[in-house]
Amino acid sequence: MQSGHVDLIEDDDSLRNSIHDLLSFAGYQVRVWANAEAFLADRHQVAPAVVITDMRMPGMSGVELHTELLARGRRMPVIYISGESSVQQSITAMKLGAIEFLIKPFSREDLLKAVATGIEKDRNQMRHLIEQARFEESLAHLSPREREVLHLLIVGYSNAEIMDKLNISLTTAKQYKSMVMRKLQVRSLSQLIKLSTQQHVQATQPS
Repeated sequence: MQSGHVDLIEDDDSLRNSIHDLLSFAGYQVRVWANAEAFLADRHQVAPAVVITDMRMPGMSGVELHTELLARGRRMPVIYISGESSVQQSITAMKLGAIEFLIKPFSREDLLKAVATGIEKDRNQMRHLIEQARFEESLAHLSPREREVLHLLIVGYSNAEIMDKLNISLTTAKQYKSMVMRKLQVRSLSQLIKLSTQQHVQATQPS
């Protein structure tokens, strides 16, 4: 049995009910919507989650829905289902980051595989956001000197180079590096650089 949430936007009652029953049986928490406008009006957000949307519906299309989600900062994985779509619609959907584009009639296996992929992607995004938030909070606990060391580590300085740059002993340079990594809860220099780059860390630059 799977875990996760699925928001299904499909105007065809029969298909909507069929997909709902399949995904519910597979263990997902499924919410259904007859149109994109009704889905967007709901402010209750859940995670990990994936959106399944028809491409062509009365009112807002699947691409328009996806565009609006991104504009609102909601980067939920999106799966498109469609009976007929133009090449341009398909290209636009993929450019927006769609994880799958299923043409009706599609198999249950293909749908379940796409949903599982989407849920795992959203779960990874959640882990990443939590990790980034924890890192950002930890930055506030660095002393000015530790922020200097952080900046030097980010730009690739070795312990010996930090020693020379800050006019401190090698032992002290190693201690500062260890303290920075401990406070920021990172296990490797590569992880430190990755998180710092993503956060656009404004470390104090040594003169």
